[in-house]
Amino acid sequence: MTLFDLKGRVALVTGGGRGLGEAMAAGLAQAGAHVVLAGRSTHELEAAVAAIRAQGGIASYVIVDLMQDGAHEQVVRDVVAKAGRLDVLLHAAGMQVRKNAIDITADDWDRVTDIHLRTAFLLAQATARHAMAEQAAAKIIFVGSLTSHIGFRGIAPYAAAKSGVAGLARTLAAEWATSGINVNTIIPGYFHTKLTGDLLADEEKHRWVMSRIPMNRLGDPQDLAGAAVFFASTASDYVTGAEIRVDGGWLAS
Repeated sequence: MTLFDLKGRVALVTGGGRGLGEAMAAGLAQAGAHVVLAGRSTHELEAAVAAIRAQGGIASYVIVDLMQDGAHEQVVRDVVAKAGRLDVLLHAAGMQVRKNAIDITADDWDRVTDIHLRTAFLLAQATARHAMAEQAAAKIIFVGSLTSHIGFRGIAPYAAAKSGVAGLARTLAAEWATSGINVNTIIPGYFHTKLTGDLLADEEKHRWVMSRIPMNRLGDPQDLAGAAVFFASTASDYVTGAEIRVDGGWLAS
């Protein structure tokens, strides 16, 4: 359907070299977008780009350390220089620290909240500035979390950051709506990725996770592709400040 056709559009995907970001980038490419993956690992990015191209997609990458000052404006300039335009931002980069709250250090807090929340805002701001300067529409897609809605032990900085992302998305959606900029959030459930590998390796915790999922399976990263394509496409032009839960029914139960 042409509503979901992304041909001619350029999507910047952070964290696109692995895990959920890689799967969503592949989905955007399958819908016709030129995806530009951004990250620090040349090896991961090259492999992800090669996989997308092998499926007939258009992909390239830029090397960037999103924790550095000024990197957010620069990566937008780099994408425009490489691909000619920027229509979609999908911020999927992230990290995790699993500790009891009493043991969290200031460095732990800063590293987790910086990549999930501070970077989300600065990338969105840079994307919006570019779109407004070009008098063009843009789609901004954040990746939230179950922790935006319910509490889990041992991940206080992550939960705080993802809860902040939920509020940020609503605020930016309201503020930038008249500029033709849509801001929406994907809420994944439990997926087997590097961020969850240590948790799911614990048999007791794995059983508990499975007991909470009505569909009785972990998510496959490809399960997120449809939500990403929807939020990036014309099909969502009148949707902003919204969430799509891709969690196997966890929050519904």
